Amino acid sequence: MIFIGGTILTVDRDFSEAEAMAIRGNRIIAIGAEADVRAAAGESATVFNLDGKVMLPGFVDPHTHVVAGAIVDGIMDYVGMARFATTQEVLDHLKAKTQETPDGEWIMGRNFDPAVQAGPDALTFAELDAVSTTIPIFILNASGHLAYANSKAFEAAGIPADVVNPPGAEFVRDTSGKLTGTIKNNVAFVRILEKSPAMVRAEPVSALIGLLADWGRLGLTTVSELSLGALTQSPADLAIMTAAAKSGQLTARIRAYPFYTLSTEAWGAAGVKPGDGDAIARVAGYKLVADGSNQGFTGLQREPYLNSDSRGSPYMTVEELKEIAVDRAGKGWQLAIHGNGDAAIDNVLDACQAVRDAGLDMSNVRARIEHCSMLHDDQIARMKNLGVSASFLIGHAYYWGVWMRDSVFGPERVQQLVRCQSTENAGIGFTLHSDFMVTDPNPLHMIEMAVTRRTWKEPDFVLNPDERISVETAIRAITSEAAWQLFSEHEIGSLEIGKLADLVILDRDPRKVDPDKIKDIKVVETWMDGERVYEA
Repeated sequence: MIFIGGTILTVDRDFSEAEAMAIRGNRIIAIGAEADVRAAAGESATVFNLDGKVMLPGFVDPHTHVVAGAIVDGIMDYVGMARFATTQEVLDHLKAKTQETPDGEWIMGRNFDPAVQAGPDALTFAELDAVSTTIPIFILNASGHLAYANSKAFEAAGIPADVVNPPGAEFVRDTSGKLTGTIKNNVAFVRILEKSPAMVRAEPVSALIGLLADWGRLGLTTVSELSLGALTQSPADLAIMTAAAKSGQLTARIRAYPFYTLSTEAWGAAGVKPGDGDAIARVAGYKLVADGSNQGFTGLQREPYLNSDSRGSPYMTVEELKEIAVDRAGKGWQLAIHGNGDAAIDNVLDACQAVRDAGLDMSNVRARIEHCSMLHDDQIARMKNLGVSASFLIGHAYYWGVWMRDSVFGPERVQQLVRCQSTENAGIGFTLHSDFMVTDPNPLHMIEMAVTRRTWKEPDFVLNPDERISVETAIRAITSEAAWQLFSEHEIGSLEIGKLADLVILDRDPRKVDPDKIKDIKVVETWMDGERVYEA
């Protein structure tokens, strides 16, 4: 098949444009001048006229949580900021749900965020038991690092009053030592969630296939799983991903990262190795977590939070980070290390330094800092020196920028948040991601967020205008740079001869519209592996 008659943005090294492109099967066989492409494809080739539309490589989201997220998306009611402006509205909605919840079922919600939904700082037994003391209620925070449950859910899950906190996690208690119903870190709250009937009944393979089929409308052709093992709390998550891939029904590729909470021994005993899988679904690296979330005040900071003595929480000590990073890198694993707070990023870089000091080649490790939220000039210099890239949750600036300014860091410190342009100026590669389910995996909206840095609550407030990036840089961050971070630049991320035929067709060129309207560009078609998987 030959594509002609539109703008073809290859996103190659020169961001060159082509007149035509030809594919045979699932591979690109020619791209460039139309006459040359027609000659390479042969007279029998089918001609697809773009009719003035714009073709790009399929979009790549390098940090999502699709295995667990597919289940959660299917069994939990969305109660986030886009639906409810206040906590009271959420509680009223949950109260109404009690009238329609069958006996034995739970009420579950996701994406609640007190940082942007007006009301108390957290949901506790006080609020949730007022909704119901007979129906278990479980609510997941938008960050994915916090959850809230009523006393009936604690009872149903068999969580006693004297429960011991798992390492790096917490069942929060009040000053008198009593449980409050707030839970920090998934290794703790999964002990409640896994007991819900909907979770027990869930069919993860079909849920994963269905989720990615829906994402074709967003132009996504490659996604990721940055907490492989979190759903089943075992290496069985890999079997779910593999089964979905082998079904032949996946409409997007998956690159997965085994999660540290299962231990290196557990993954080793299961025989999981870097590179396992194929072009559809593959194990790409290993995931470590240095801290929590800044908007949840669990990100680890150099200085206390605004109007607080707290500096946040380390999920792993720097010594643990160093030990596991050296072990994994020494066994051929790429490292993806979550770091939100600036002190956590210090710890991540210390771990990367330990990898280098162990005599390992950092260019092979391709270490990446996940979210990389509060970033200083000295840290950018260390990243450059160590060969460490960044993957930015750009939604931190858009959705939480005002909250971070007013309630978390103050107007001066918040300028360190999501420093895309400074990273580019230093010659460091970076990507943009959604961290689904923290934010929606909409690549065009992510481009707009990075280009404009406007904020959701105050659209006229631009968070650190100097950190705005060009549209071309933003496109690279969700195509070629993302492919590189996922160790997949040889097969996806740009439209070049020999690469897989993953592409998206848009009705307008993101470079030529009002930057505040990029998210309104329409995805006309999405192709993955040489086949159309979405058509508007």
